[in-house]
Amino acid sequence: MVIIIGAGPIGLACGIALKKRNIPFKIIEKGCLVNSVFHYPTNMIFFSTSDRLEIGGVPFISHGPKATRREALEYYRRVKEAYGLTVNVYEEVQDISGDDGNFIVKTAKATYKADKVIISTGFYGIPSKLDVPGENMPKVKHYYDEPHPYAGLKVLVVGGGNSAVDVALETYRCGCDVTMAVRESELKPGVKYWVRPDIENRIKEESIKAYFNTTVSEIREKELDLSTPDGTVTIDNDFVLAMTGYQPSFSFLEKAGVEFENDKYSTPIFNPETMESNVSGLYLAGVVCGGYNTSRWFIENSIVHAEQIASHMEKSGYTAKEGQK
Repeated sequence: MVIIIGAGPIGLACGIALKKRNIPFKIIEKGCLVNSVFHYPTNMIFFSTSDRLEIGGVPFISHGPKATRREALEYYRRVKEAYGLTVNVYEEVQDISGDDGNFIVKTAKATYKADKVIISTGFYGIPSKLDVPGENMPKVKHYYDEPHPYAGLKVLVVGGGNSAVDVALETYRCGCDVTMAVRESELKPGVKYWVRPDIENRIKEESIKAYFNTTVSEIREKELDLSTPDGTVTIDNDFVLAMTGYQPSFSFLEKAGVEFENDKYSTPIFNPETMESNVSGLYLAGVVCGGYNTSRWFIENSIVHAEQIASHMEKSGYTAKEGQK
């Protein structure tokens, strides 16, 4: 039996690759099916075309040139049903122990024995914090769904990537007084090309106020302080939408025995040809492989991990018969 931890697109792809080889498996997910996609902003549009998000040879046809969050959720539900994948949702894995051929996977609901383990947990579960006074206030949000709750209010959007840009534009068009705080000297190069002119023009005309080379230094009930190149700037504020990125659960990987390159929690160690970590029989798949570099791997370029892993299991002699023991 192979335990796959994480039912995102790559976790599902791993299940499909194993099923094609008749190797028994179970997918365990702490949230809902494709939990990360579900928590994307309600109106989010993927950077990639739908065909780049396909898994298992199931066609993904979107209504527009780019797939939407809603279309992706429907698509991955159809993939799960088409392949009859076994997925335990709302069951969080708490601990992995043992070694190749004899792993013990403990969850909040049960304990499982596994010959092999695949960790495909992504990075969306743990937000990168600002680490400033006032961050724990209810007005500070690290996840964003839609603009309506902030209509007519003063909003600070922290960040300069795609998420921050989308949030700034959506809240601005919902009637918010929007300010952006960007750590870098400019918006990130990876901002979607069809969105960049919009945000740049809004900043230029000062419909959206943007501070560059700027960080948040303190958050208070009705105002906050920004550290800018010109000194501290205090602005009135109702909500902080911190689109500062997310990170994998490094502590979870470390507890499982996974080691890291160079600095602690930089990049987990794995064989790029087989995706097997330094722990024999324990594999990594998807964006979790990038460590802090969460932009290195995404759905499109990590789908191949599923076939790499399943192929290595098969070539190393792990057969369907052995998996049924």
